[in-house]
Amino acid sequence: MRFGMKSLAIFAVAAFAANGAYAAGDAALGQKVFKKCAACHKVGDKARNAVGPVLNDVIGRTAGTYEGYKYSKYLKKAGEDGLVWSEEEVVKWLENPTKYLRARLGDSKARSKMSYKLKKQADRENVAAYLATLSK
Repeated sequence: MRFGMKSLAIFAVAAFAANGAYAAGDAALGQKVFKKCAACHKVGDKARNAVGPVLNDVIGRTAGTYEGYKYSKYLKKAGEDGLVWSEEEVVKWLENPTKYLRARLGDSKARSKMSYKLKKQADRENVAAYLATLSK
């Protein structure tokens, strides 16, 4: 059987998808985009909760669990129901946090305290990649 380059590329994408791998964005670009997020979220050694929780180690963290931050009941519920932040979940969240929670919880009344949305897919992927660099 002969495979052309297009067939091999399709096979490679399918193999990654089947294994649950996530195509990460560019962390360096994400650090620049994160400046929009820094008004509410802090990162780094001396980071403290602000309007939003500290985002150090957010990738791999159960949603709604950063110590000392007062989360909405809906985000806490999502965490209790098994939501653990991955790069892929962060990308989905950043598109529209309230819509994400409503879909995740199956509750049309669910609301996120975070109203900010990142419109561009590449920006969301890049921010998620940057946050991954701040996680163990």
